Amino acid sequence: MPDLRHAQTISVVMVTLNEEAAIAKVVADIRTVVPGAEVVVVDSSGDATAEIAAAAGCRVIRQVPPRGYGPALAEGLRSAQGEIVVTLDCDGTYPVEAIPQMVAALDGGLDMVNGSRLQHKPAAMPIGNYLANVAFAFLARALCSVHTSDVHSGMRAYRKSLLAAFAYDPDGMALPVELLVGPVQSGYRVGELFIDYRPRIGESTLRPLPGTLWTLRRLWKWRRRPQARTLEGERR
Repeated sequence: MPDLRHAQTISVVMVTLNEEAAIAKVVADIRTVVPGAEVVVVDSSGDATAEIAAAAGCRVIRQVPPRGYGPALAEGLRSAQGEIVVTLDCDGTYPVEAIPQMVAALDGGLDMVNGSRLQHKPAAMPIGNYLANVAFAFLARALCSVHTSDVHSGMRAYRKSLLAAFAYDPDGMALPVELLVGPVQSGYRVGELFIDYRPRIGESTLRPLPGTLWTLRRLWKWRRRPQARTLEGERR
């Protein structure tokens, strides 16, 4: 496991909606891998997610009534105090143990690392979701000249300086799409790391049709830029 030179300056940001079945385990995993990290939870749940997170030592930001995933994620990114900000879905699908590799890549000079689930089809990902993600990656190349394998990953590591400087639109769904293609097009050094994708804990809150429309909208916003950019180093 890479040495975490910035272990005290890492924030892990999670957006939660009725994740009481998963959050205790996910937070415990984070504490094991990056024990010095700040954990920020932006919560719009109607269950006990917020209470469990607070009891586990997370900084909980309540967003009630819910304003949607984009505004919730943006609130978490703005509120994070670490020099490195890691985003993570709170459903057990992402490998927390990959955080040190992402941090090491930032230490090596990158501004952002995208955790791609799509080195191959994950067994835990429904075939419809997989095909949609492959199509979105193709559109990112065709429309935006951004060569990535996964525009929708919920697991990334950013330099806080990038998040402070890059002007993104927080309103609406599919914000992770803009937070990938936008920085690449803006000249930031962005890398990609292949990660595992695991069965989720609890029920899915995914809304496929609105999510697809917002994905297309954000890709179209960054269309037809002059030069193709390939993410630096797809590696495991």
